[in-house]
Amino acid sequence: MKKKFNLLLLGNPNTGKSSLFNKLTGLNQKVGNFPGVTVEKKEGSINFKNNYSVNVIDLPGAYSINSSSPEEEIVSDILLEKTEISPDSALVVSDIENLKHNLLLFTQVKDLGIPLYLVINMCDVMGKKGITLDTSTLEEELKTKIFSISTRNSTGIEELLDEIPKIFDSDISTLVENNFIDLESILKIKIENNSSSLYRTWLSHIKKNQNLDDLKKIKHKEAVHRYRFINSKLNKTLNIDREKAYDLRSKLDNIFLHPLWGKIIFISILALIFQTIFSWSNYPMDVIDEIFSYLSNYTKKVLPEGVFTRLLAEGIITGIGGVIIFIPQIAFLFMFISVLEETGYMSRVVFLFDKSLKKYGLSGKSIIPLISGVACAIPAVMSTRNIDDWKQRLITILVTPFMTCSARLPVYLILISIVIPDKFFFIFNYQGLTLLGLYLLGVLMALISAYVLSKAIESKFENHIMIEMPNYKIPVLKNVLFTVYSKTKSFVFEAGKIILSISIFLWLLASNGPGDNFKYAEQIIMDKYDNKKNINELDYEIQSYRLENSYIGITGKVLEPILNPLGYDWKIGIAIITSFAAREVFVGTLATIFSVGSENVDTIKEKISYQRKPNGELLFNLPTGVSLMVFYAFALQCMSTIAIVKKETNSWKWPVIQFTFMTSIAYISALIVYQYLS
Repeated sequence: MKKKFNLLLLGNPNTGKSSLFNKLTGLNQKVGNFPGVTVEKKEGSINFKNNYSVNVIDLPGAYSINSSSPEEEIVSDILLEKTEISPDSALVVSDIENLKHNLLLFTQVKDLGIPLYLVINMCDVMGKKGITLDTSTLEEELKTKIFSISTRNSTGIEELLDEIPKIFDSDISTLVENNFIDLESILKIKIENNSSSLYRTWLSHIKKNQNLDDLKKIKHKEAVHRYRFINSKLNKTLNIDREKAYDLRSKLDNIFLHPLWGKIIFISILALIFQTIFSWSNYPMDVIDEIFSYLSNYTKKVLPEGVFTRLLAEGIITGIGGVIIFIPQIAFLFMFISVLEETGYMSRVVFLFDKSLKKYGLSGKSIIPLISGVACAIPAVMSTRNIDDWKQRLITILVTPFMTCSARLPVYLILISIVIPDKFFFIFNYQGLTLLGLYLLGVLMALISAYVLSKAIESKFENHIMIEMPNYKIPVLKNVLFTVYSKTKSFVFEAGKIILSISIFLWLLASNGPGDNFKYAEQIIMDKYDNKKNINELDYEIQSYRLENSYIGITGKVLEPILNPLGYDWKIGIAIITSFAAREVFVGTLATIFSVGSENVDTIKEKISYQRKPNGELLFNLPTGVSLMVFYAFALQCMSTIAIVKKETNSWKWPVIQFTFMTSIAYISALIVYQYLS
């Protein structure tokens, strides 16, 4: 009668585990689902001549026994014998390129006391990738038999099949000698168990721990100890010489991951992207601007004069135009970001800047929220949840809003187009370089703030980041278009609702006012100038006087003494206040304010660029424009971000601190810039 054993196939996702399963079992397979879940269960059999029948179970891909997904929960339960499957032995499948990460799971399984072999797949590409491995020394270090195979070429499969029966004849004590980590020092408790199942006792202990923060710290300490062990062994046996690698991916990685040239390439790519955004979007922006200017004036001509007509023409249509006009830039920006992600290049960027971030007190995992912050700070702040240490997570939350999000883009674009000349420096446009500079300014301030906060908020918690480099690939057009569509739709319907609502509200405030100064503005101005100005000049003076004495004008006048040193008047002050709801509102606010009572056909850009101070100077000159750009680069003008920070920190303390120090930095920086340029 044949003896039956269960052989588990374990490994991280994408290590070739399923391919090995197919090679070992051939046609003797059956597929079902694990009880109670939809995760696929694959089993196959191998019959040996020495009366062994081995049931091979291909488990779901897992990075660790410490489960964080349904798939890893299944693996954990089976290894701890909490299911009907009793594991007699296991093969841990890894790939040569990610051996360090794969060995985390291997050390955990071995500490459970399960007899196992280590199978290293994809060894056929070692030469191309400049990889050498001293297998015999690594076997001695890990006290485990190692097989080098290639499921693609079927290399080493026969040798593995010949060796599998021996694993069931082996005495477990010869396969498991000492635990890879000092469990008692991690838990700081005494475990009265010296058998090979010590790790089982440890896992049972932490699973009973109901404190989530403590559990995360324990798991993190375990990972740190294991990786120290793994690094010490691989430093003796594994060598990766990228200069000797000759496959296409390695050649590209040698360029893109170079400590110096990789960063220069990335910054150059960003510069070209921003220049292209301006070049490609100018025409559609001008067309959209002209269309809404025409619609506004056409509405005034065809509809009877009255409150509703002015609301529709000056409030609603102008407000919608303030949203639609920025669709071309936003669509192009997200198109380029999506292409970088689809090609696999963005993962290289994450790896490239990982070590640099740690110098500023940030976790390696902080790179994900920081890069996400370029799109929007709200999901970026939420993505900090994968940072284990609370203090480092808090620092990341506090500095992420410095990253230039898409909401700042409309403000930058309109100000740059007005105050920065459309000229070239070599092949680069001054406007494109200015936009790049603003993005880099946000990054710089985020790093400086993180460094300062890291000194103020001490943390001894050590973080590590795991990054799996995807293969380079051609972007899928469908995926790129979907990203552009979803991001643009989000901007139009989320920010658009806020902008339109505030535009209507502002129109009401600007079209009404208390007292006789607003009510009799026309008569007051006519008496003041006594027909000494032409009709157009008088009309401008009347509208300015009425706006100044409206509800919105009175509010702006209160703020004007604070804003004057920055080069701002009360109108800009109103735009700054309203843009607290969403930064994009700044442009729509100015367009609405300057449209009230206006009968000309000026576009949004013209309405803003023509405005003058009482002394006759242009309101939006170079000092004022640059000062405003710097202010918006640093200010936390986003109530949605404040709300999500409150939620993530579970306190109003940190969002209040965040708003205060960001606004202070913004005001002082804008003041210095304006005074210097003036």
